Amino acid sequence: MNPKQHIPNFITMLNLASGVISITAVMQGNLVWAALFIFLAAVFDYLDGTAARLLDARSEIGKQLDSLADVVSFGVAPGLIMFQLLMFQCEGGGNMLEKFHIIPYFALLIPIGSALRLAKFNLDTRQEVNFIGLPTPANALFFAAIPLILFVPAEKMSLISLPFLVEFFSGIKVLAILTVFFSYLLISDFRLFSMKFKSMKMEGNEARYLFLGISLVLLVLFSFQAIPFIIGVYLFLSMAFQKSSAA
Repeated sequence: MNPKQHIPNFITMLNLASGVISITAVMQGNLVWAALFIFLAAVFDYLDGTAARLLDARSEIGKQLDSLADVVSFGVAPGLIMFQLLMFQCEGGGNMLEKFHIIPYFALLIPIGSALRLAKFNLDTRQEVNFIGLPTPANALFFAAIPLILFVPAEKMSLISLPFLVEFFSGIKVLAILTVFFSYLLISDFRLFSMKFKSMKMEGNEARYLFLGISLVLLVLFSFQAIPFIIGVYLFLSMAFQKSSAA
């Protein structure tokens, strides 16, 4: 086999390794490092597909390895982060679900939904251009941003600080609802555009360029605080352009 055929798979293994390190960081109680390694895994996940296309090195084993790595990095790792956050918020809780630490197990929906999402993606030929259901990396990045918002001083990283986000993501009901909602989006029939450019022309890529432009502005202004908003923009633009194309 040509050595270049192994390059995408090697990058996929870096994705998997990043996910495992993220899980280890959660077990050690360091949710910030756990979140950062999920972001690193997302970089490798993007690069392995890009390398496979550029090198014409696509393979069935590469496809399966990618899904297995994604279950770990974008399913198990963010699920454990949310489990720990929900467990922490349960301390001193007033209702039965909090006293008996039942709510943290809602976080199991993230790896379960991610596994179902990836299995459907591998079998669904309709998702070669766009997505049906929220992609697992986008879902993982949303949840990985929460520890950064809670535990990293935003004023050191951002031009504009959004302190209300800390209070918002500190609520156990908010975290539980978001966990259930985004886990549903993973397996839903909601159609979203992908970031795969067949050409660099504006025509046909309007949603992609608009999304990139808005995301860049948000990142410059708000740094990691922008990530939940960026995922929200992605969902909104997908819905808006889906309706406009159907009209």
